[in-house]
Amino acid sequence: MSSPISVLLINGPNLNLLGTREPHIYGYETLQNVVDNAEKIAKEQDAVFTAFQSSHEGAIVDRIHQAKKDGVDGIVINPGAYTHTSVAIRDALLGVEIPFIELHVSNPHTREEFRHKSFLVDKAVAVIAGFGTKGYEYAILHVCTQFKKRQQ
Repeated sequence: MSSPISVLLINGPNLNLLGTREPHIYGYETLQNVVDNAEKIAKEQDAVFTAFQSSHEGAIVDRIHQAKKDGVDGIVINPGAYTHTSVAIRDALLGVEIPFIELHVSNPHTREEFRHKSFLVDKAVAVIAGFGTKGYEYAILHVCTQFKKRQQ
């Protein structure tokens, strides 16, 4: 019997404010609700689930590095504003060679022009944007059902 697939959900800066920050853009669901629902979906798929949120770029980079040591099979990342600025997060994701999905609650392409550029999009397995917090469900389910277990 093989071990279950392992998925890591990473949320970047300001996502701890989900539910209260610009609800006309991001909705009223809190990050805790999102994480709880993602964990439920992963559990239904017999997957190991871990969630992490930080507004600090270095902490996100460190967590990505730890993911390799932990044997994570897939990452779902909503990098928030770091989508448009962080070469460090891009390099960390490339360095650990763990497939990842880039996720956004809103559709960055319908917003300010500076949000149209992503440092991750060309390396992501998939990009989910504009589905609100429902996008988390799609991303977690996709990793659990479509990603392959990594060879240790």
